[in-house]
Amino acid sequence: MRRLLAVHAHPDDESSKGAATLARYAAEGADVTVVSCTGGESGSVLNERFELGHRAARDMTGVRRLEMAAAQAALGIGHAWLGYVDSGMPDEGEPLRALSFATIPLEISGRPLVRLIRRLMPQVVVTYDQTGGYPHPDHIRCHEVTMWAVEHAAAGLPELGEPWEVQKLYFDRSMSGARLHALLTALEATSPDDDRLPFMREWAERLGTRGDTMTTRIDVGAHLDARDVALRAHASQVDPESRFFFWPNELLRQVWPTDDYELVRSRVQGEPQEDDLFAGVEED
Repeated sequence: MRRLLAVHAHPDDESSKGAATLARYAAEGADVTVVSCTGGESGSVLNERFELGHRAARDMTGVRRLEMAAAQAALGIGHAWLGYVDSGMPDEGEPLRALSFATIPLEISGRPLVRLIRRLMPQVVVTYDQTGGYPHPDHIRCHEVTMWAVEHAAAGLPELGEPWEVQKLYFDRSMSGARLHALLTALEATSPDDDRLPFMREWAERLGTRGDTMTTRIDVGAHLDARDVALRAHASQVDPESRFFFWPNELLRQVWPTDDYELVRSRVQGEPQEDDLFAGVEED
């Protein structure tokens, strides 16, 4: 049985980063689980078209739990809450929310993830790199917690269950300069008057060579629609006219039909470039 665990900071992150990969492996029969480290309760409504703003004002936690359940169903995956409070994104010089995820010592906040890894026994874990993908304190902490938990799940802490060694650990690299430049070139060729092009050129320049350390490209062309359904399920956060949907899926399938990753830790033999997160993995 193949088992994949993806560790994310907030509900909606799993749908904007590698969701089609999750849908593909789940459809192929793998046991796929997403962990949301926080409940996203410190977030604001980011979608001006969101119809339940009055409800979010009263109960953002409840709204985001319902959205996560809908996204989970769209992807066909399992889900677990790590149980921490969203730290928010305070202005420079402002403190983080008291007792939130990023404020809790790593040796405490990592323990529930150790227990979960030992219970689920994933061969493969996916998370963010040390930058968090962007500098939200919960994304950075998510990276730190995942690295700590993968290490400590393999040995010690007997009160948290039987040891389990993850065979492969990946960082998400789907937002890469190479991908954006390829899509931009295709859009310029097919739609030279598209009013999105100036923004996309600026975005491509800003990304530069970001993500050029990718080692693994997963063909997800058949699962992009499931990703879109999952993204739209997070209606408080995702505007259906936002940049998440800039690229028609048909264009993605022709130009860049993959989710991309960097293999950063492996206990198995493999090739320098892969097309499968489970390449070389010993299944049980």
